[in-house]
Amino acid sequence: MENKEKMKIAVAAACLAATITVIVATLYRKPRKNKQHLTDSDSFSCYLKTKHKPQHSFKRVLADNSYSPFRHLNLNSSSQTTDNNFNLHPYKSEITQLMKNSKIQLMSNVEGKMIPEMKDSYVWVDTEFKLKELADVLSKECVFAVDTEQHSLHSFLGFTALIQISTQSEDYLVDTIALHDVLPILRPVFANSSICKVFHGADNDVLWLQKDFHIYVVNLFDTAKGCEVLSKPQKSLAYLLETYCGVATDKSLQREDWRQRPLPTEMVHYARTDSHYLLYIAKCLASELIEQDKSCLNDKFHFVVEANRRSNATCLQLFVKDIESCPGESAASSIINRHFNDRGSASSITCHAKDFVRQLCTWRDLMARMHDESLKYVLSDQAIVALAADAPTSERDIYDCILQADMSFDSLNVLSTVDSPSAVVCSHIEDLAYIFNNDAGKNEDIFNLILQKHLGPNGSCPLSVYNYTLLSKRSLKLTNQLVSKGNTYNHSKKVSRMASRELFVQKFSCKSPAYHNCRIYANDGRLLCYCDRRKLEWYLRRDLAKLVDDDPLAIMLLFEPKGGPEDDDNDFYVQSKKNICVGCGEENHYLRYRVIPSCYRVHFPEHLKSHRSHDIVLVCVDCHEIAHSAAEKYKRIVAAEFGIPLFLQKVVDPSQAQEKLGLSASSAHLEDAGVSPLELRTAAMALLRHGHRMPSKRHEELTQIVMKYYGGRTISQEDLERALEVGMSPHERRRAAKKRGLSFKHAVTGSEPDITESNGTSRTCLESEATKVDAGVDSECYGTLNGTASEFNGTLTGTLSSKSASKMSLLGHGPHGNQVVNHLLKEYGDDGVQEFCQRWRQVFVDAIKPRFLPAGWDVTHSGRRDFGEFSVYNPAKKGSAPVTSHEHI
Repeated sequence: MENKEKMKIAVAAACLAATITVIVATLYRKPRKNKQHLTDSDSFSCYLKTKHKPQHSFKRVLADNSYSPFRHLNLNSSSQTTDNNFNLHPYKSEITQLMKNSKIQLMSNVEGKMIPEMKDSYVWVDTEFKLKELADVLSKECVFAVDTEQHSLHSFLGFTALIQISTQSEDYLVDTIALHDVLPILRPVFANSSICKVFHGADNDVLWLQKDFHIYVVNLFDTAKGCEVLSKPQKSLAYLLETYCGVATDKSLQREDWRQRPLPTEMVHYARTDSHYLLYIAKCLASELIEQDKSCLNDKFHFVVEANRRSNATCLQLFVKDIESCPGESAASSIINRHFNDRGSASSITCHAKDFVRQLCTWRDLMARMHDESLKYVLSDQAIVALAADAPTSERDIYDCILQADMSFDSLNVLSTVDSPSAVVCSHIEDLAYIFNNDAGKNEDIFNLILQKHLGPNGSCPLSVYNYTLLSKRSLKLTNQLVSKGNTYNHSKKVSRMASRELFVQKFSCKSPAYHNCRIYANDGRLLCYCDRRKLEWYLRRDLAKLVDDDPLAIMLLFEPKGGPEDDDNDFYVQSKKNICVGCGEENHYLRYRVIPSCYRVHFPEHLKSHRSHDIVLVCVDCHEIAHSAAEKYKRIVAAEFGIPLFLQKVVDPSQAQEKLGLSASSAHLEDAGVSPLELRTAAMALLRHGHRMPSKRHEELTQIVMKYYGGRTISQEDLERALEVGMSPHERRRAAKKRGLSFKHAVTGSEPDITESNGTSRTCLESEATKVDAGVDSECYGTLNGTASEFNGTLTGTLSSKSASKMSLLGHGPHGNQVVNHLLKEYGDDGVQEFCQRWRQVFVDAIKPRFLPAGWDVTHSGRRDFGEFSVYNPAKKGSAPVTSHEHI
């Protein structure tokens, strides 16, 4: 009886404990508040539209979330590259040579026998300048210690959030979130075989550094491998820290969110501890390895050699993306084997549940890739099992099923930080309802439905560098019954084109209002103009005005201005302006569009161009494309009218340059014009890549195109490579060099013959000047995205200042524009330029038929202005010191 009573008490206590655990779990767990009153008709936008993720600010991503394989760094300088070149270790030969080394240099390089004290000071590296300083410091070291911290919960592939580097004198914490795009600055140091890098358990670290930054570790000593060779009872870093340094660590901090900035003090201390003592521990292990070799002279097993071999063998690992033919198939198989195959009979219900598991795993995989979240965060395995077994049909039931499954599974982990259901589920729960209410069929159908709904035209989810390739490089098999099978290919192209458009909008549209509608009054109370806030600040900083109103901002000048809007008989400058597209009224995105192309306007006299906002209007991406296309067509008309070609004329050898110097622009014939830079580069690239196997007729056609550029002479392999540079800005040239493994130095060094334009101007001179100017995004940018290359054009005349040459080498048709403007000024003076501007305004109006132009905008606007006493463009100030860019008001 006593045993039975004890049994009852024990059972009651267990039930009470379980109840309390569930209650506490319910209190501590984070249910999604925005679904508290969920109904079947509720609709939610994607959570990413309001939630910022640090990795979305990255511009350079080596491993996206698509199903395309990872491409490793290719050091091969050959122009002929294959996919195999990107699957080889770029430093294999160096690492293989190190593996044969029988020495560990740590003994002589690590000084001192005392345990290094960890001081309060450390260096937080979060700017490119500090990173370059760190690279210089490390390049002078013989050995340094490294550790990394990653974040993987809110990222599909995960990313490195922090790198800890310790020398014998200093600890460095590198903010890899702030410096993600410039971390390759450290690549040469890590690849330097004469510098030993000390890690502990480097297997994952070397792969993450490859994946995120193309950083490859060469010459590694892994303290974990040293423990293996010495047969230590444990090989964890916590064990080594306690054994050799007497330092205890809390490894639970390893699972903290390393994305947060600033890092809490305890996390900073933990991060420093992981690398600070590594050099001392490595020296201790190296000493033991050497002692073991001395005590086993006749043994064939050499401890030092083996530790060195195992450590550097780790460096030979290559990061590989897991690619499945069917998204989520491996996860589905694992869940089915663990939860369904051990139930005995394979009933029809069980088979149906298995189909749901596969579909849910497909959905989870794709949603994780789209939103850059981990599979664990999007939908847990236990939730998939519960959903497949119950097959709930309403959104409310789906929500409750997921919550109950996660709470039951995590009841022992009452402090779980993972939301349930996740934000992905809450934003797109209607997808799950669709799966259970419809026979969705094959996974491929689900794949296409999800892609089209969330990333296609008018998709619910924002595009990023992580999910863009997922859409653009996948051939969509349309399942929409409204589109016939014959139109599938065209629709797929449309989806990809719309994805490009959306990505362009996100990257290049104005991120803040273009018009601030601030007011400037003359000292007699006249309203002079509406302007932006920066212009007001310019006057206030110089005590040239006083603030008279702060909502909206308004100032009154303290001097008598030169001229005013009434001088132009034009009300444009005294009208407030709306931040909308002037063509269609689009309010969500817009770009600044230059009605008069920059290639002409940059050469106008100062009094006809400086700071006149009349010809810079706001247009949406769609109207921008229409206006740009019309402008490109009209440029051809201008070229024919003035006999000044748009594109490069014949490029001749330096020995023939003097003959060309005698030719004037007017004597040039359009039929003598060369090929467009886009056509030239396309032909050169095709010949370099596929020339040896293309049909002879096509080979001859492309060869003639390139020969025409080079004045008809026979071309070489080097000529083809040089032709790839034509029309590239310095930034584009650097990107191409990095992508193809070419430096293009032969095009700008004195050892090679200069390529001279048709008037004898050395292109080398222009390119050297162009490198001093950063290419910006202007009104011609969208045309480049849609296939119209930004062209660099020869046929320069006259002596150019370095500033003008720089601009002309970067702006489309720059030399053509220079000659046109010079011709107008020579023949017709200022009136000719003004009439030319009016023609371009008419082209713009005819193209997009604007309905929302600001009041006072006029095709016949003169554009002429005078300069007051304080204007930076006043001719009297030309001899004064140059002002900084923000002073050009």
